[in-house]
Amino acid sequence: MRKKNSTPTMKDVALEAGVALGTVSKVINGLPVGESYRIRVEEAIDKLNYQVNSYAQGLKASKTYTVALLIPNTLNPFFAKLTYQINLSLIKRKYRMMLCTTDFDPGAEQEYIMMAQQNKVDGIIGLTYNPDLQVGDNVPFVSIDRSIGSHIPCIASDHFAGGQMAAEKLADLGCKNVAFLRIGSSLSNEPNKRKAGFENGCLARNLQYHLKILQDGDSIHEFEIFLTEHIHDGKLDFDGLFCVTDYIAYEVMKILKKLNIKVPDDVQVIGFDGIQMFGHSDYICSTIIQPVQDIAEMCVRILLQDNTAAKPPLICLPVSYKYGGTTKESAERQD
Repeated sequence: MRKKNSTPTMKDVALEAGVALGTVSKVINGLPVGESYRIRVEEAIDKLNYQVNSYAQGLKASKTYTVALLIPNTLNPFFAKLTYQINLSLIKRKYRMMLCTTDFDPGAEQEYIMMAQQNKVDGIIGLTYNPDLQVGDNVPFVSIDRSIGSHIPCIASDHFAGGQMAAEKLADLGCKNVAFLRIGSSLSNEPNKRKAGFENGCLARNLQYHLKILQDGDSIHEFEIFLTEHIHDGKLDFDGLFCVTDYIAYEVMKILKKLNIKVPDDVQVIGFDGIQMFGHSDYICSTIIQPVQDIAEMCVRILLQDNTAAKPPLICLPVSYKYGGTTKESAERQD
C-alpha cells in the first residue's frame, strides 16, 4: 500500500488500474494498448495525480528534450521577440528551453556552451559574438546570423537584400543624398551585409551616399557630431537616412529633434529589424522587417533534424519593408 502523502509511482498507477507495469509504461510513452486498458491507466493517473518524470524518460531514450538558447539579452526588443518565438517553437515539439543570456561576453558564451553540454541538452541555438567560440561535435548547434564553421548551420535574414531594399525605398520616395548610420561589431557576420546591400542599392539608383560607421562601445554622440557637421543654413545635407537597426533609428531621431530637423519632412528615416511598440502594435519607424517567427521555426527545425548531412551551412530568409511614420508615405497607401 502506498504511504500517505508519498509521491505516486508507476507501480502505484498499475495497482490502481489493475494492469501490468508494462501496460502503464506503454500508455505513458504513447505506445498502442487496448482501449479499455488505456482508459483505466489514464483514470488512475488522474486519480493519483501521477506526474511523468520527463527528464528521467529522456535519459533512458538518450534525450532530455531540452535545448539551450544563447542570446545577448532580453532587454533588446529584437532579442526578446526571438527568444519568445524560439520558446514557442520548442514548446510545440514538447521541448523545454534553457535560456542563457550572455550580455555580449565572449567568455560567458563559451562557459554556457560547456554548461549546456554538461547538462546533456539535445542541442544549442546561439546568437554569439565570440570570434574564437569552440563548439564540440557531440551536441547539435545552430548559429543565428554568424557562420561558425561548415559543420554548423547558420540561420539568418537576407541582410544584403534588406540593405538594398532600404536604399531603393529611399530612392522611390524621392531621396537624392542619403547616409548610412551603423554601430556594430567588427566580427564577420551576416548583418554586416546590410552595408554592402545599401551601397549596391545606392549605386543602382544613382543615390549619393555617406557612411558613418561606429564600433560597439562607441558613443551615440558621434552621430550627433556627424549630423551637425552636415547641417548648412539650418538644413541637413541628407534627405534620407538608413539606420542599421531600429534602435539606432530611434536614437538618431531624438538627435534630429534636438537639431530642429523634422522627420519625415526634412529627412526620411528607415531602420532595420521590425521593432513594434509593446511587441505587437505600431512600428517605431519605417523599417526592414526580419521574419523573426520564421527564423525561430527554422532554427528549431534544423537543430532537431536527424539527418546531419541534409543540414545546409547557410539559410537566408526573406525580409520585407513596413511603413512606420518616418517616411513620406501615408499609412493608407501601405494597407
